[in-house]
Amino acid sequence: MKEAFMRVLLVEDEKELAETLRRGLINEGFVVDVANEGIGGAWLALENPYDVAILDIMLPGKHGYQILKDIRAANIWTPVLMLTAKDGEYDQTDAFDLGADDYLTKPFSFMVLVARLRALIRRGAPERPVNLTVGTLVLDPVRRSVSREGTTVSLTPKEYAILHYLMRRHDEVVSKAEILDNVWDSAYEGSDNVVEVYMGYLRKKIDVPFGKATLSTIRGMGYCLVSDDR
Repeated sequence: MKEAFMRVLLVEDEKELAETLRRGLINEGFVVDVANEGIGGAWLALENPYDVAILDIMLPGKHGYQILKDIRAANIWTPVLMLTAKDGEYDQTDAFDLGADDYLTKPFSFMVLVARLRALIRRGAPERPVNLTVGTLVLDPVRRSVSREGTTVSLTPKEYAILHYLMRRHDEVVSKAEILDNVWDSAYEGSDNVVEVYMGYLRKKIDVPFGKATLSTIRGMGYCLVSDDR
């Protein structure tokens, strides 16, 4: 396929920037679809095939991290380049952990963006999910399955989402607020005590049957998942 027919998804809420990028990419020979908010961007990403996607992180409706999580959960491995106005190492690391392929901080050179996109397109989109492993606990993101010591652990979708987040942040203390922000819908207005309830559910499934104590409560701070092979 010629580069002139390479299809790009651009999800950017700054409309002037989005339009400037759209015109520039068209001039470079790309076919471009644009969304100015997260929900529409996620729909486009899930419903249409793209050779590469550009996702801003800070978006109304649904942020770029959630779009990235959604498309990877749907086994869509389109190369993704993240854009953000933030300049922090944590943002970059988090984007890569979630399955991003590249990262640019605003402001950036348009020609650098184009070069990065072409490199991602040349690299292609092989299926790249990697099992998450914390000691004897293994999470398979493709099958959405969890096992410990070779035994399958049956989890509800919410329990799975919480564990996935904790395993990506293993050996770190994560607060209730962080868990709510990353696992619950942005429209959730209930008590943060729901996190405690689900932590209890998880312990009864991933620790208690195996005689483990890897998911702990750090009083006044949050929760921490550690390896059982220390």
